[in-house]
Amino acid sequence: MKAVIAIAPEKYRDEELAEPVAALNKAGIAFDIASTRPGTCTGMLGGKTSAGLSFDDIDPKNYGGLIIVGGSGCQEHLWEDDLLVRLAIYFYETDKVVAAICLAPVVLARAGILKGKKATVYDAPTAIFEMKKGRAVLTQEPVVTDGRIITANGPAAAKNFAAAVVKELSDEFW
Repeated sequence: MKAVIAIAPEKYRDEELAEPVAALNKAGIAFDIASTRPGTCTGMLGGKTSAGLSFDDIDPKNYGGLIIVGGSGCQEHLWEDDLLVRLAIYFYETDKVVAAICLAPVVLARAGILKGKKATVYDAPTAIFEMKKGRAVLTQEPVVTDGRIITANGPAAAKNFAAAVVKELSDEFW
């Protein structure tokens, strides 16, 4: 079993991808990177990575967790992506790990899976509005775990977010 990391094709937040990738590699947990389309994706800080899959290519039965990376491209490319929203719902409903950082928790709010759940998000008015609309119980903590859902509020929390994700995924896999 492995994890799937969802990123925007452009303007994903580099360290919000780099920290989970490093933590997953260190823990020996395999992963795939997916986006709205396969191919090269560019980070806000200039990093480049390759998405091997589009969201349409993902068979969620093959994964134990979904990790959604934030960044300014998240709002433009991921918030309204119906495939990603459906994937988040599937992972949640099958009791798999669902994790999102920075602006990405809005995808979970729009999926309806944060209703009554503790969560955090990047402190941007639009993101906070969307989280409240999704009936999330917002906290100011950098990283929040509520059941199998993990949220984090931005780049400064990336390392602790990655550690929380690896801990949950390790419980899933072993």
